[in-house]
Amino acid sequence: MAKRTKAPSVAQQLRLPAGPVELASIDPRATPGFNGDKQAGKAALAGLDPTVSELQELLYAHGRTGGHQRLLLVVQGMDTAGKGGVLRHAVGLLDPQGVRIKAFKAPTPDERKRGFLWRIRNALPAAGEVGVFDRSHYEDVLVARVNKLARPDVIERRYDAINKFEQELVDSECTVIKVMLHISSDEQKARLMERLDRPDKHWKYNPGDVDERAKWGDYQRAYEIALERCNTDAAPWYVVPADRKWYRNLAVTHLLIEHLKGMKLTWPPADFDVKLEKKRLAAT
Repeated sequence: MAKRTKAPSVAQQLRLPAGPVELASIDPRATPGFNGDKQAGKAALAGLDPTVSELQELLYAHGRTGGHQRLLLVVQGMDTAGKGGVLRHAVGLLDPQGVRIKAFKAPTPDERKRGFLWRIRNALPAAGEVGVFDRSHYEDVLVARVNKLARPDVIERRYDAINKFEQELVDSECTVIKVMLHISSDEQKARLMERLDRPDKHWKYNPGDVDERAKWGDYQRAYEIALERCNTDAAPWYVVPADRKWYRNLAVTHLLIEHLKGMKLTWPPADFDVKLEKKRLAAT
């Protein structure tokens, strides 16, 4: 009898292979690891709630009892790719007590003086926490490259600095999940138009988004370089097709679950006499 092979996990299917990167070859409407439709995808996401909640609680308990493990989720993507949606629907399944979210905007003049990783280090999760970066240190090799905010030799050095920094994180028991939300140009255009068509979404629209959209090709190339140069064994990249919002949220949740399981955490033992405490409580 032929041995049945185990189907690859969602993480295995989304993990970017080593070597040159061509984003145009990755279908932004694909649903790797899931064969259902939108309704089934939303139901599947809801069904993961108990699992991800328990795993996060294990991590939180681990940190509260002297453990050092933590998790950092880095979310990158073009405008409208769904970084906010991931925070609401995937990260939103987690207990906020154990989550530290940081949305990085353009660096302040003071931050620019301190090196591009200074503000990143100050926002890292503590032991037992799940940290989430809405944009990250990668802006300094993406936006900076496209808009020529730094010299080419400076940007070139940043790739190696990022790899060294992420290796240090992993060596300090921080699991790093780097997600690139891969959206198509047509889908971005449709989402921006929706913001203009709906008064309740006007607040989300920024005229500058159209200016940045005009640099689509430059941004895609900047992403390809960053993905290729910083795709390490310690901190690999996961490219999540993002044209289907429901799949995007489901995929990121699976990545969280698979990496939390990979920590192989167990419930910390009691540091008191359980039997004695039961007797004391029963006597009250």
